[in-house]
Amino acid sequence: MKRFLFLGMMKWERLLAEGRFGDGPKPIASEQGRSEFEIDYDRVIFSAPFRNLQDKTQVFPLPDQAFVHTRLTHSLEVSSVGRSLGKGAGEFLVNKFPVLQKQGITSSAIGSIVAAAALTHDIGNPPFGHAGEEAISDFFRLHQDGKLWERHVRVDQWADLINFEGNAQGFRMLVSKQFGLKLTYATLAAFTKYPRPSLIAQRDIARKSQKKYGFFINQLTDFEHMAEVLGIEKISGDCWVRHPLAFLVEAADDICYSIIDLEDGCTMGLVSFEETLELLKPILGQKFDPAKLKDRTNTQNLGVLRALTIGQLIRETVEVFAQYEENMRKGNFDKALTDIIPSAKALAEISSISVKKIYRSKVVLEKEAAGFQVLEGLLSVFSKALYHHYYHQESFSGQDKSILRLLPEDFPMKGWGAEVNPYPLLRALVDYISGMTDKNALNLYRKVKGIALPGV
Repeated sequence: MKRFLFLGMMKWERLLAEGRFGDGPKPIASEQGRSEFEIDYDRVIFSAPFRNLQDKTQVFPLPDQAFVHTRLTHSLEVSSVGRSLGKGAGEFLVNKFPVLQKQGITSSAIGSIVAAAALTHDIGNPPFGHAGEEAISDFFRLHQDGKLWERHVRVDQWADLINFEGNAQGFRMLVSKQFGLKLTYATLAAFTKYPRPSLIAQRDIARKSQKKYGFFINQLTDFEHMAEVLGIEKISGDCWVRHPLAFLVEAADDICYSIIDLEDGCTMGLVSFEETLELLKPILGQKFDPAKLKDRTNTQNLGVLRALTIGQLIRETVEVFAQYEENMRKGNFDKALTDIIPSAKALAEISSISVKKIYRSKVVLEKEAAGFQVLEGLLSVFSKALYHHYYHQESFSGQDKSILRLLPEDFPMKGWGAEVNPYPLLRALVDYISGMTDKNALNLYRKVKGIALPGV
C-alpha cells in the first residue's frame, strides 16, 4: 500500500494569502484601489515575456489572410474564461466560508487570481509550441553536442534538461528577479498545474497533477517556500497537492483550446462548418437554435456558437468544482474538471477530430519540422561554443568566439570551469533560446548558419 504524507485538509484562508516573495503581509486592498491579485494581472500584461507571445504560434503558422490565434490571443482568451470560472467558484466559496468575507476576499478577488494565473499559463512555452519543447529535450538527450554535458551535472539536473517542460520554465520566469514580476503566492500556486520536480521516485498515473512536472530542481526552494506559506501539503515524498484553483486554470485552457482550435481549424478549411456544428450541438443541447444562424456568414455563426458553447462549459465546470472542492483540499481529487463535466464526451470527440484534421495537418507538421531544425541548430551552435570555451579550450575557435558575442549582454559568462557545475549556465542558455519568438529564432538560425546575412 502506498504511504501518503498528506496530513490534513487545506484551508482557504491560507490558500488565498496575498503575500509575495520577499514581501511581508499586505492588505487585500492596495493604495491604488486594486487588489494584490489585480496587480498580478497588470504586471503580467505589461511584461516582456507576455508580449513575446504575440509572435509564438498557438497551432497554425500565421497565414496571410484568415485570422488564427497566437499564444498571446489564446492566453488572453484563457484568462477571460478563467476569470469567469474563478468568479463563479468564488461566489460558492465566499458563501460557504464566511471567514473569507471577513478577510476582505470577494468572488472578484478569486476571479482575479484565476485570471492572472491563466494569463501566464503559456508564458514558459518555447518557439514552435510543443514541438519546441521536444526539440530542446531531444538536443540534450540525443544530440552529440548536448550529451557532452551529462557528466558535468547531477542526475536530477540532467532530468530537467532532457525533459524540457514549458510549465516549469514558466514557474522559473515568474519567480525570477530578472523579470521583476513578483506575483502573489496564490497566483503562482494556481499557475502550477504539476506540483512536482522532474525526477521523482514513482509517478502515480491516476493523478493528473503528476503527469508532467512544474518546476526545475533549482526552483525547488522557491516552490517549497510558496507551499509552506499557503499550507499546501505533500501527497508523497516528492510531490505536492494541487492548489484547488489550479484545476480552474487547467479547465480554462482545456475549454479554450478545444473550442477555439476547432474554430481556427474551421476558419482554415480543415474542418467543415457543418462538421463543426455537429460537434458543438451536444454541448449546447436545447440552447442550440438553428434560427439564430440564418442571415449570417459562417464566420459570424462560428463566433455565436463559440460564445454559447464556452458559456455552457463554464457553467458545468463551476458546478463540478463546487461538488469536489472539499476533496481537492483533502488531496483526494486529482482529475481534469473537463473530463468529468456533463459535456466531457463531446469534448473528447472534438479532441479526436482535432488530432486527425488539425494537429496533424500538413501546415502544422511543416511548422513542427522546421521548429526541430531551428532549435536544434541554435542550441548546437551556442552549446558547442560554451563547451569549447570552458571545458575544451584547445578546440575554442574564432567561430566560437563570434557565436558567444551574440549572447545577451547579461548572459552569465563568468565563474564557470572544469570544477564548476554548469547547470545554471545551461539553464541560462535554455532561457535565452526558449524565450525567443518564432520569428527571432528563425532569423537568428539563418544568420548563424550562414543562410542569411545582415543587410543582404
